[in-house]
Amino acid sequence: MGKTFRITFSNLDLLQLLDGLALRAESWERTASYLRTQEMPHDEFFLIEECSSPEEAENIAAHYRSIIKKINQQMEGQR
Repeated sequence: MGKTFRITFSNLDLLQLLDGLALRAESWERTASYLRTQEMPHDEFFLIEECSSPEEAENIAAHYRSIIKKINQQMEGQR
């Protein structure tokens, strides 16, 4: 594991950061689904991320979700 950083954000900035991370995770989850089914959802548009397999896309999505979880846990610890 790499170096650990402590960074301070305002509540609004942190919520914006979490929103952006959630959008990235969702994009990778949709990419994994597309790679498995080769079907695009008819009711929404998204860009397929570049990767070599559904498993790779799922791993990237899981990493984003783990970052979100860590941030949420730290936020809860400070309330």
